[in-house]
Amino acid sequence: MANYPELSGKVAVITGAGRHKGLGEAMAKRLASEGCKVVITDIGHAAGDHMPESAIGTSDEMQQIVAEIKAAGGEASAFACNVLNAEEVQAAAKFAVDTYGSLDIWVNNAGVGYLMKPILDMDVSEWDTVLNVNLRGTFLGIKFAAEQMVKQGNGGKIINIGSQASKSAFAHASAYTTSKHGMNGITRVAAQELGEHKINVNQICPNHVTTGLGAWQNSHFSEVTGKGHDKYMQDMRDRIPLGRPGLQDDIAKACAFLCSEQASYITGECMNVSGGEEYH
Repeated sequence: MANYPELSGKVAVITGAGRHKGLGEAMAKRLASEGCKVVITDIGHAAGDHMPESAIGTSDEMQQIVAEIKAAGGEASAFACNVLNAEEVQAAAKFAVDTYGSLDIWVNNAGVGYLMKPILDMDVSEWDTVLNVNLRGTFLGIKFAAEQMVKQGNGGKIINIGSQASKSAFAHASAYTTSKHGMNGITRVAAQELGEHKINVNQICPNHVTTGLGAWQNSHFSEVTGKGHDKYMQDMRDRIPLGRPGLQDDIAKACAFLCSEQASYITGECMNVSGGEEYH
């Protein structure tokens, strides 16, 4: 049952949505359940250096997610898009308009969260990969989504997916932390610049979420801290006032709220969805 009937018929693009058990998939399915027509994008093919297959949504996986949305009564399409490529990001916006008639919501979800190294151990090319995907990709999404929304003249919603690392610093995650802090800045600047066009720009900052990437990060940090998996996970739960890691749907529900008219006077916010672990 839809919680936000005003979202019915809205057209939403979600980047990095081609992996099962990922945040992008969860947000796409949540928005579709609210009546949005969704376009899920992901790279769809091998992406070169520092981009493992496990982090990339394949064309087959995107089509499976589309089929699942349709089977549940929603409308969805898939579009292969590398967020580093300006032409492809612009084409994704055009595809949404050509397919469904407008572009009302854009979710910048694609990101790199697996190159976790100390500064002294990180190659320059690895640094560039993280910063380019997480910041350049977000910039391109904002730019081309906003261009279409301004042309339409009906406003719109842009949601960026940050991290707890948008608010706090994490050793062994220099590039990731830097990129996610940078997303705070572009979110707030875009909100200031696009407000006159009735475009709301906000950011969601999750902490530990039970995605494939989240599982990899938990394994990685349990190793680098020397705690072991069980101790690391227990310490994590102890730090979170609500006593558990986040679920994909916790983030998806926050996304739907920020896309709704209930959030029409909220813009430029970097909203923690962390069970109380992050509070500034």
